[in-house]
Amino acid sequence: MNEWYQNLPERDRRILVIGAVAAALILLVGVFLPLHRNLSQTGERVERKREDLKWIRTVLPELANAGPPPVAPTSAESLIVVIDRTVRESGLGPALTGGIQPSGNGALQVRLEKAQFDLLVAWLGRLAEQNAVRVESATIDSAGPGLVNAGLVLRVR
Repeated sequence: MNEWYQNLPERDRRILVIGAVAAALILLVGVFLPLHRNLSQTGERVERKREDLKWIRTVLPELANAGPPPVAPTSAESLIVVIDRTVRESGLGPALTGGIQPSGNGALQVRLEKAQFDLLVAWLGRLAEQNAVRVESATIDSAGPGLVNAGLVLRVR
């Protein structure tokens, strides 16, 4: 390769040297400097993440013990009165065809026929949030577009 280089005319050797220097500069500026900058930024991000993880590990036991606050019923009404009142307020009164039946241990069975699904979900959410009533079990079947038949067992938390 050295012999080939020496046999080139002086003008071609100069062009070759200038081209090699230019290629080295382009490689340095275009590849190595951005790569070095990205590696530095990545190292800083990793260090921040390590600090975040360390902080999370220190507060994790406190967060685990906190849990959600207990929800208390908003009134002294019995569960059957709360369910009957709220089902009618939610617009589900006509769907309450099966009535409300005791299910043992303070739970109540509620049967809704052709109830609007969106209203049913919103009603159950309000019951849980405002009256501390939880769904113990549910059977929900389609009764047409947007309508469901639902058998629910509800209990106060």
